[in-house]
Amino acid sequence: MSTLSLPAQIPSQALPISKKRAAKLTLWPLVAATFFMVSGGTYGTEAIISGAGYGRGILVLLFLPVLWCLPTAFMIGELSSALPHEGGYYAWVRRGLGNFWGFQEAWLSLAASIFDMAIYPTLFVFYLKQMSPWFGEGNHGILAGLFVVVTCAALNLAGIRVVGITSLWLFFLLSLPFGLIVALTPLKLGAFAGEPHAASTGAGVGLLGAILVAMWNYMGWDNASTIAQEVERPQRTYPKAMIAAVILVSLTYVLPFLAVYFTGTPASAFAEDGSWATIAGQLGGKLMGYEWLRAMVTIGGMMSAFGMFNALVMSYSRLPLAMAKDGMMPGVFGRVTRKNETPWVAIVVLASCWALCLGLGFKRLVTLDIMLYGAALMLEFVTLVVLRVREPKLKREFRVPGGMAGAVTCGIFPLGLLLLSLVESDRETILGMNGLLFGMIIVVAGFLMYYATRRIQARFTSETTPEAAAAD
Repeated sequence: MSTLSLPAQIPSQALPISKKRAAKLTLWPLVAATFFMVSGGTYGTEAIISGAGYGRGILVLLFLPVLWCLPTAFMIGELSSALPHEGGYYAWVRRGLGNFWGFQEAWLSLAASIFDMAIYPTLFVFYLKQMSPWFGEGNHGILAGLFVVVTCAALNLAGIRVVGITSLWLFFLLSLPFGLIVALTPLKLGAFAGEPHAASTGAGVGLLGAILVAMWNYMGWDNASTIAQEVERPQRTYPKAMIAAVILVSLTYVLPFLAVYFTGTPASAFAEDGSWATIAGQLGGKLMGYEWLRAMVTIGGMMSAFGMFNALVMSYSRLPLAMAKDGMMPGVFGRVTRKNETPWVAIVVLASCWALCLGLGFKRLVTLDIMLYGAALMLEFVTLVVLRVREPKLKREFRVPGGMAGAVTCGIFPLGLLLLSLVESDRETILGMNGLLFGMIIVVAGFLMYYATRRIQARFTSETTPEAAAAD
């Protein structure tokens, strides 16, 4: 079978779909959901400043949106406006490059999710322990992480609209303490004078590590594309949502760091994860003997982790649904609820897998996460160019600026940044194995899985049309 055959000839909606129109996501709930799929707020950025210092760290946070985020947002804006299909990036790659590469796109994304999704319940418990040390005893932390998984799965089963509105409220609540940090700055100018330009000694990550951590904090823009058929007027909504989310995420990173810089707080104050809570306690002082701003930041950290997990459950669960409709996975994953057409089987299965990973502590496997995600992202940039060549008349509500040259060059800077992650992964050890080798094993496993599922694909094709089977 040719891996470059056009899958447009293969029926992709073979499974029955409810005729009832479910509630759809509008612009600002989509912006909020995208915010959590990418960022989740200022939390997790400490290593950027502690590793690179204020000057270089803030420059990294300012330039990455231009070199990393905007090209990705432009690409997503064009492809999502041209092909607003369930499964998003998987559907784009399958249309442009064929079944094989479409399967690899989904495989790489789901494999990355195993490492990525273990991070957020861990972060939730990290902040929860600061509120109550009891959760650091025995298996209490694991149970708290399980609570996050189960609750987010339940919210997702309630429908996409519930997830979107929840994300919007969580965004306002977790942004409040950092807004107060910025607002208090004029009252605290130079109050903690030290050496704000210096990097933290012994921070370990260095400038390259800071760039990789910033990339991790700025990645995931394509995750929102998997819910395209559940978004109101996706051709116009997605480009607006992507640009708005890029600006919003950048501001939530840069403004609090600038504010703390002017207070004279040294870069070494960010040496540990969770340092934002300590710094907030210093800035806010005590009210009735209690560090009120520290408590707000700590609670916000729990909401950030919860919101990220919640939004990503919505995104990842649409991949098995779309693949089942295309015959790339068992049909059971295509089952949806009658009320709101939510892929309940996919949500339950994926949530169970992520729950099993809670005790593995994959909190800092940033380079492996970037490597797998980056490989999938490059397939999307290739698809952008291929579809420009193969389907020039495809209706696109939004186009990457610069014509064909713009489509080709917008992937150059992201590719260069991803090569940095490959260099760094070769220096790391994961489960006793070289990080780059570990990542390559996962990639090769995707090739094997594709051919292992050929029987499912063949049965699906034979049950549709002889023409589709011949075309494949």
